[in-house]
Amino acid sequence: MAAALPPYYHGAISKKECEELLGKKNKDGAYLIRDSETIQGAMCLCVYKHKVVYTYRLLQTHTGNYTLMASGGMKEIFFKTLDELVRHYKRRNQGLAIHLRSSLKRKTTLLIQPRQAPEQPEPQRRWRQQRPIPEEDGDHDYENAPSSEYVEVLPEEFQQ
Repeated sequence: MAAALPPYYHGAISKKECEELLGKKNKDGAYLIRDSETIQGAMCLCVYKHKVVYTYRLLQTHTGNYTLMASGGMKEIFFKTLDELVRHYKRRNQGLAIHLRSSLKRKTTLLIQPRQAPEQPEPQRRWRQQRPIPEEDGDHDYENAPSSEYVEVLPEEFQQ
């Protein structure tokens, strides 16, 4: 089931587009989140201050928590949601060039699909989908038995 992303998440817009959007708003503390152009799966928190856009890298851990990539001396903090992260950085003196004040909302709805854990193959086994067997062939060996949708294929060292 897909969930709506926060309105300040703009997805795959470029750094240039981001700077133009925040520049048009022209408000110190205006911010948005976009996808990183350089690191796949990462995002950027972009904040406007005195005609300059400051960009902070946002990473999502394998457990789904978000963190702002910490620079030297800055403690790494983890948040369950982007909203929690934004609420935290709306407070003054949290390590950003300026605290977050007003979000720049996108005009369309974006959806996020829940993460699914990657399937782990069983050790020492490979599986393949069974091929249809012609009706007239009455003798079936174990590997091609029609009673199963999948058949087990043993590793090469066990095959004869």
